[in-house]
Amino acid sequence: MVKVTLQLVVWTAIMAAMILWPAGTLAYPGGWAFLALFGIGGLAITLWLAKRNPRLLRERMGSPVQRDQKPWDRIWLTLFIVLFCAWMIFMSWDAARTGFTAVPVWLQVVGGVLTVLYLLGVWWTFRENTFAAPVVKIQEDQRVIDTGPYAIVRHPMYTSALLLIVGLPLLLGSWIGLAMSVVFILGIAWRTLHEEGALRAELKGYDEYAARVRYRFIPSVW
Repeated sequence: MVKVTLQLVVWTAIMAAMILWPAGTLAYPGGWAFLALFGIGGLAITLWLAKRNPRLLRERMGSPVQRDQKPWDRIWLTLFIVLFCAWMIFMSWDAARTGFTAVPVWLQVVGGVLTVLYLLGVWWTFRENTFAAPVVKIQEDQRVIDTGPYAIVRHPMYTSALLLIVGLPLLLGSWIGLAMSVVFILGIAWRTLHEEGALRAELKGYDEYAARVRYRFIPSVW
């Protein structure tokens, strides 16, 4: 648990540097709001997993490059992490360039609410799916999960991620960052299609599940 907590603290510190350093000031309310939400929410989920599902916690805190991971996913996840970090740095710089006033306060609040919903969605997904690894791989004894959020959409973790991808640029105050979020949404959609190919080929019962739950991210949309 000490190691996991240390990892969370280090990652939060790295994000703080990526947000506050490009902003050029500590007077960045949106940046501090995100760091507080992420730090408190991440710690709460970590403590909950440590008590309820240590196996999943180990998976989530593991390396983004793993032995059983699909080769294409190693490339995808590495690129996603690099681009996401660059995106955060750019948005902080962009918000500072416009005096942190480009996005109205009420929309920044909306961004904060979306971030909270993202954290709640992650927790709900973890509660239902002990196989929610951060990489695409088929785990030993893995089975199809069709309860909780999985009864609504096939990829609730990605649905939650979309809330963050839209909410983060609003909270940080960057219109250009919001426009750039389209790239991440399309990237997640690409990964979803390839992940489903692996699940259909290697996970018993997934075809039947996909026939029952038709939508991947958003009901009645896709």
